[in-house]
Amino acid sequence: MIDLPGRKRAASAAIEIQASFYRVPGSSRRCRAHVYSRSFSRADAFLSYAPTLQKRSTSPFEAVLAWYFVAVWGSGFIASKIGLQHAPPFTFLTLRFAFGILCLVPIVLLTRPRWPRSSRELGHIVVAGLLMHAVHLGGSHYTQYLGMSAGVTAVLLSAQPLLTAFIAARWMGEQLSPRQWTGIGLGLLGVALVVWHKIDVREATAGSLLAIAVSLTGVTAGTLYQRTYCPLVDLRSAALVQFVVTLAVLAPLAWIVEDAPVRWSWSLAAAIVFLVIGASILGVNALHTLMRRGRAARVASLIYLTPLFPVAIEFAMFGIVPRGLSAIGIGVTLLGVALVSWRHP
Repeated sequence: MIDLPGRKRAASAAIEIQASFYRVPGSSRRCRAHVYSRSFSRADAFLSYAPTLQKRSTSPFEAVLAWYFVAVWGSGFIASKIGLQHAPPFTFLTLRFAFGILCLVPIVLLTRPRWPRSSRELGHIVVAGLLMHAVHLGGSHYTQYLGMSAGVTAVLLSAQPLLTAFIAARWMGEQLSPRQWTGIGLGLLGVALVVWHKIDVREATAGSLLAIAVSLTGVTAGTLYQRTYCPLVDLRSAALVQFVVTLAVLAPLAWIVEDAPVRWSWSLAAAIVFLVIGASILGVNALHTLMRRGRAARVASLIYLTPLFPVAIEFAMFGIVPRGLSAIGIGVTLLGVALVSWRHP
């Protein structure tokens, strides 16, 4: 059995990777379990910890699970890019969430999770789901649809923990170390370099920059919303509620604003299956297993590497290579995020 401070550290580490999978450092707030997440979507996961965590070295199995989770989450940007070649963003997300609901319904029926016990709790779940799924994913998908590469999109969205940490320190009373303030400065500088280069070479349109700003706002607001309200809800029932309300918003939008036809193909089906089953279900279960084993810090120490996976895969599959200021900006951004979010596993 680990001691009480060890349990608190384990719980703190678990909270750090919730939703955005990044830490809002220096928190003194106490939360029980967070399940408002981008789990069962691209982004994000239920984190809890068992009160009987064992203090022991990391096994090879746990290391594989941690790397799988980080790799599959980064690879989600490439799966989205492939899917968007066959369907416009809101339509693609509608198909994705519809398939997610089909996968979740039997899980919920078999496991019988706890449902929200009050309208207030239900309202929090709905708001968090709309911010994390509809706003965040809608913006990030439109960014790629309008020409931004998957790798650059991932890097720009990796600035989320920097913004979250800054807002928490400025308005929520959080304390940041000098290392973390340095990380915020470097990370934002890196983002500025990437954006400046993309504008300079005319690879970033006003629409794509607006979409990424909407996405970044959604995921940051969702993270802070979860952090503030933090109710105890079950991942399975919460995810199903969030999927249903997100589908109810995105399906009409797809019908109203998008007239491009869906090009049905095995590639489209594979992208949806990967995002729902490979990332959401298997990825979240891998994270869940690590949480039960007290390895939240293991994931937290790797999560800043997530943008490297879409950059590398995009190069291998599409021959897209970051150049000039973009390459420098990506390196500076990742260094900044690492300084803010990294902790020893």
